Amino acid sequence: MANGGNGTLQEHLLAVKAGERRYENAFEAISRMILEDEIEKVVVNGKTTYDFKIFRRGKKHIVGLYDEINSFVSYVKDAAEGGSSKEMAYVLVGEPGNGKTFFVEYVSSLYRDFLARDGNRKYTFRFTGLDQLGHYGKINVIESQTYEDPMILAMNLLERGDASRDWLQRKIGFTDEQMAEIDENHRPLGACSGYIWNDIRIHCDGKLDQMLEHVEIVPVPLTESLGTVTGKYPAKDKITSSAVDLLGEESIQRLLHITDTNNPYRFDLRRGALARVAGGGIHFSDEMFKNKKDLVQVYLGVIQNRTIEIDGFKWPIDTLIIATSNNSEFNSFLAEKEEAPIVDRCRISYISHNTNYILQEQLTQYAIGSETKTTLTREALHQDPNLNYAASAAAILTRLPRSEKLTPVETMKLAAGEIAGEKSIKTLAEVIDTLSQDTDITNRFGQKGLGQRNLGRAIQLMVESSETNEGSCMFAYDVFRTLERVILDYVHDNNDRAKYLEDLKTAKGLYRERIMTEMFNAYMDEPQAIRKDVMNYVNMIIGIDAEHLGPDKMWKYKDPQTGELKALKVDERFIKSIEERLQLKTDEQRESFRTSIRKIYGQKIGVDPNYDFMDNLELVKAVTDVRLKSDIAGAGSLIGALANRTNEENQKLYDRMIDTMLSKLGYCRTCAQKTIEYFCTQEDEN
Repeated sequence: MANGGNGTLQEHLLAVKAGERRYENAFEAISRMILEDEIEKVVVNGKTTYDFKIFRRGKKHIVGLYDEINSFVSYVKDAAEGGSSKEMAYVLVGEPGNGKTFFVEYVSSLYRDFLARDGNRKYTFRFTGLDQLGHYGKINVIESQTYEDPMILAMNLLERGDASRDWLQRKIGFTDEQMAEIDENHRPLGACSGYIWNDIRIHCDGKLDQMLEHVEIVPVPLTESLGTVTGKYPAKDKITSSAVDLLGEESIQRLLHITDTNNPYRFDLRRGALARVAGGGIHFSDEMFKNKKDLVQVYLGVIQNRTIEIDGFKWPIDTLIIATSNNSEFNSFLAEKEEAPIVDRCRISYISHNTNYILQEQLTQYAIGSETKTTLTREALHQDPNLNYAASAAAILTRLPRSEKLTPVETMKLAAGEIAGEKSIKTLAEVIDTLSQDTDITNRFGQKGLGQRNLGRAIQLMVESSETNEGSCMFAYDVFRTLERVILDYVHDNNDRAKYLEDLKTAKGLYRERIMTEMFNAYMDEPQAIRKDVMNYVNMIIGIDAEHLGPDKMWKYKDPQTGELKALKVDERFIKSIEERLQLKTDEQRESFRTSIRKIYGQKIGVDPNYDFMDNLELVKAVTDVRLKSDIAGAGSLIGALANRTNEENQKLYDRMIDTMLSKLGYCRTCAQKTIEYFCTQEDEN
């Protein structure tokens, strides 16, 4: 029998017995989908957690959300193993624009793809030849309204459950072990399927072979737009929403055919959103607590009992129910004490904003867009190579709460798993733990800040501005101006607004330091100039104590990246001037700093041979300053030379730097000139 074609119940049961098809509930299928894929251990904010690779695939995948995904996977796994989770809904609560809806829709599309593979397909049954029964009018074929699995029909074939089990073992040959597994998911037929099957039994005088001729097995449609298998119910306004949208209602059309008024098939369940996902699907309730009270009460019954109930008729359903809500709606719902039973039946997961600025660069790229952008006059629009960093750093800083133990920049670096001077990841873990004790969710780590939508707005404002269109380039510094506009227009709380504007200043300082490094690389005509000098300093302080360091101060070492032997002259003046820049006055301070660098080197190189200390901002800044000063007799004179191009020498230097920026560093003429202009001002100096 072809995998997608229609067939008989016996053919289907034999395929299940042989392992070609599966009988499993929604939770089992979803947990199998996730856990059969690759799983990796990662450290996030100082704690070990798991990264499920299935969420990281595709052009636009989920970024971050490690704890939240772990919580979701353990919820589904617990429900699949028969735990209390199977009587709960999973609710994502958080600020707008932090990826809740995207997460649910991503899981839904993964699940549809998973079910489309052979061996994972969902099947249901339909009753045929009903016109022979006499009281179904012109209705000849009726499909299970809740897409029940054929195995449920098999378990309810005969009037007594044990007789059905005997038939399955005797006729199909299921083993005791297989029967035990099947029994775990045993449930009665839905009201209309049970009623019609009984009608067929009476019509065929209880002869099973004749009854089975009225049964046809069909695959469940996976079309997203039909809302089958994965369906969404968005919160509507108070007047137009009703329980009918979820459960279904009496169908006038069917009543014209059905003469027996007791027949539950007179209710059209597919009119509601739940029946379409009842055969092992995912029901997504968007902004659940925005619904009016009586609709939330309907959810209460559905979540607890996993049944659709109309006028005393019951249809058991097999569905994973996921909902989303923003903080303010959820809090006002909690404030009404009589609504406690609902929250009691929900597994709440508080979704925070992404707080890792390195991961944020992928999200910022989503906001900028992957298509080639054009100006209003249809010319290609260039992206400043520093744009993503500037936007990401600014957005992340607004999401990090203030702490007495860490500065904003230290928090930002530790949250991205980088080095932050003397401060360790342990300090960040302590800060997060302290904040998580706060009863007000919005005060916890990463719960407040500019969301993805606000970042998108800032990019839109930037693209539509006349400067961007005139210069055909999205210049990085402009993003600070548009972010400020977004903060003033969209952030209504005065304290939050003041904090975000302060964070913007910090982000400008970070941008300034990055530009200093870029300028030095451009001056040296070498994209990795600063990186090489930082590594030279690190290698020199390791070599300075080497036993075989001769009077010529030459030190040979093995490069961990290439494995080659390299020779390096230990330049004590260079080392000393960098350490002076780092405010290390005494020998003890210098030695302590060197020891910490050596320790980091020892820890990092074993794990990542390409580690280059470029995340150590203080060290990078010190090396940049020293090189700018020694090579160009002070950054001031480089600024002077670039700003005052009246003589030929200065003009040549300027042209050469612009040339390097265009050919080697990814700038266009507009952003190269604007970046040099910015470098020549004294703005945002820390």
